[in-house]
Amino acid sequence: MNKKQKIIISVTNDLVADNRVHKVADSLIKFGFEILLVGRKLPGSLHVNREYKTKRFKLLFNKGAMFYAFYNIRLFSFLLFAKADIFLSNDLDTLPANFIASKIRNKKLVYDSHEYFTEVPELVNRPKIKRIWENTEKRILPKIKFLYTVCNSIADIYNKKYGINMKVVRNIPECEKVFKYEKPELPEDITGKKIILYQGAVNIGRGIEQVIEAMKYVENAVFLIIGEGDIKKKLQKKVSELNLQKKVFFTGKIPFEKLHAYTRKAYIGISLEQNLGLNYYYSLPNKLFDYIRANVPVLASRFPEIENIVKNYDIGYLIENHNPEHIAEKINFMLNNAGKRKIWKENLKKASAELCWENEEKVLKEIFKQALFT
Repeated sequence: MNKKQKIIISVTNDLVADNRVHKVADSLIKFGFEILLVGRKLPGSLHVNREYKTKRFKLLFNKGAMFYAFYNIRLFSFLLFAKADIFLSNDLDTLPANFIASKIRNKKLVYDSHEYFTEVPELVNRPKIKRIWENTEKRILPKIKFLYTVCNSIADIYNKKYGINMKVVRNIPECEKVFKYEKPELPEDITGKKIILYQGAVNIGRGIEQVIEAMKYVENAVFLIIGEGDIKKKLQKKVSELNLQKKVFFTGKIPFEKLHAYTRKAYIGISLEQNLGLNYYYSLPNKLFDYIRANVPVLASRFPEIENIVKNYDIGYLIENHNPEHIAEKINFMLNNAGKRKIWKENLKKASAELCWENEEKVLKEIFKQALFT
C-alpha cells in the first residue's frame, strides 16, 4: 500500500481489557494502516498506552438504553468529520453510528461480531429490548460486505440467516509474542496453593457462582476471579455468606498486558459458560485460548466450539452439568491426578503451537485488502 490508509476502530468498552481489538489493531498496523481506536472512559478506567492513537468519550450515561443511544450519537458525530478511509465496527452496539456515517461519507465499513449479540443472556429474557437489536441487525447486516466473527458456529448462523459471507477470525493469542513475566500481585492467602482461575467478564451465565459453591468441597486450592462485571458484588456477598473468604478471591480488572503473568500461575482454568442462550452455547471464549497459551489445563462446558478444542487436543475435562458437587468432583480429579495432568500439559504445548493469531490474521489481511480495493 503506497498511501497509508486510516482506520477508525470503535468499541463501547473502555479499551483497557479488550485484547481482541488490540490484536486486530496491531495486525492492521503491520499491514500498513494508521489506526485510531475509539471507546469510552468510565470513572474508574485505567490509563491506556498503546502504539496507536486512542480516544475515549465521557458520557452522562454508562449503562442501559440511554448509554447505547448517547454513545451512538456521540460516535456518529465524531465519525462524520474524522479523517478515515475505513470504519471498523465492533459488535452490534457500535454498528448504527458506523453504518450511517459510512453511508453519508461513502466510506468502507468492516464489521467484527465478537459474539451472537442478540442471544446474549442480558437480552434473552427481555423480548422488547431484544427485538430492537434484532431489527437493527436485520436492517444493517445484509447491507455490509465485509464481516467476520469469532467462530464457525456463529458465522454459519449469520450466513444462513442473512445470506451474507461472514468470515471467521478466532481470538487466539500470538505465538510470536514474548511476554514480560512481571510478578503478579496476588493475595497473601494464595501463596503456595493451587489456583483455580476464572478470567473475563464477571457476568451471569459464566459458571462462576457454581464454582464458588463447589469450593465448599475442594481442599488445598483457591478460586481466583479476575475481572469486573454486573454480578461481582452479588458473588462477593455469596462468598461471605458461605464463609469462603479464605478460598475465593477477587482481583478486579487486570490490563491484558499484565494478564498472562496471572494466567500462567493457575493450576486449572475455568470456562464454564451456561446455556442461557445461543450466544453462550456457540461461544468460543477468549479465556480458553489464554489458558492454552499459558499451558493451563481447562475445565469447560460441553458446548460445540469449546468441546471441539478441548477434546481434539485433550487439554482438560468437560463437565456434564453445572451442579456444584459435580464441578467439585471434576476439580478434585484435576487437582490430584498427576498422570493425566502430565498428558494435558504436553498436549497444551502442541495446541499452543498450532493455535496462533498469526494464522488468524491472514484472514484479517484478506478482508481489509478486499475492503480497500473493492
